[in-house]
Amino acid sequence: MADSTPTDPGFAIAVAQFAPGDDRAANLDEIARLAELAVARGARLVVFPEYSSYFTPTPEASWLDAAEPVGGAFTTALAALADRLGAHLVVGMIERLEVERRVANTVVAIAPRTGVVARYRKLHLYDAFGQRESEWVAPGELDAPEVFEAGGIRFGLQTCYDARFPEVTRRIVDAGADVVCMPAEWVRGPLKEAHWRVLTTARALENTVYVAAADHAPPVGAGNSMIVDPMGIELATIGEATDVAVAWISRERIESVRRVNPALELRRFRVIER
Repeated sequence: MADSTPTDPGFAIAVAQFAPGDDRAANLDEIARLAELAVARGARLVVFPEYSSYFTPTPEASWLDAAEPVGGAFTTALAALADRLGAHLVVGMIERLEVERRVANTVVAIAPRTGVVARYRKLHLYDAFGQRESEWVAPGELDAPEVFEAGGIRFGLQTCYDARFPEVTRRIVDAGADVVCMPAEWVRGPLKEAHWRVLTTARALENTVYVAAADHAPPVGAGNSMIVDPMGIELATIGEATDVAVAWISRERIESVRRVNPALELRRFRVIER
C-alpha cells in the first residue's frame, strides 16, 4: 500500500477574534496581544476582523475622524508588530479617502520587513438586514485582486458581506490565491450564524481553497471565526470568546483535493463585470 503520509510540512495560520471598539489605542493593544498569542501557538500569518482599527455598532460621523490613510499611524504600528513577531498580519481598517466624504472599508496585508504587500476595499456594502453601510462607506473599485505570498502559499483578501457574492471569491482564486483571508463583522441576528457557516464553507468548497474568516466577538458580532479547508472541513473554530485559533495549511492538501474534485478546470463560465 502506498504511503499517504503528507510530505509538505505546511504553514500555520490563525484567525484572531475580538470586539474592536472606538478606542484606537486599545484596539492596537488587543491586536498586539492576540498576534503574540497566535505566534506563540505557532502561527506565521494572523487574520484579524473587519474594522479592527475603529468600530461603533452602526456607521456614524466619528468614522470620518477615525479614518487613516494606508501608510498612516495604524498600518505603521502593524508593520512594527509584524517585524517584531516575524509574522504576516491581515487586518481590517477604516481608510480615509481624499475624494469624498465617506471612508473605505479596507483590508491590508502586512509582511515582516516589507510593510503593506496587498490591500482590498470592500466591494459590496452591507445595505441589508436593516443596515445602511453605504451612507458612510464608499464601495471599492473593481480593480484586479491583489495576491501575496507567505510560506510558499498565495493569499488573497476579501471582506464580510462579499461572502454572499460567490463571484468575488472566484475572481480572487482566478488571480492565483490558494487561501482567501476574510475579515468580517458579521452582525448577529436570526439565522445569521447559520448563514456565516454555510457561506464561508461554500466559498472554500466551490473554489477548492482555504478560507480564513475572522469575525468580531459578541455581543455585536456573531463570532465563530474559522479556518476551512478546500474540502469544506472546519480545521479550527472559535465560538463566542476572544481568542485565536490556529490551523496548518499546505499546497499538498490543495493539490490533493483538486485531483479528486477538479471543479475549477471543469467549469464553463468566467466572471465578468456588470
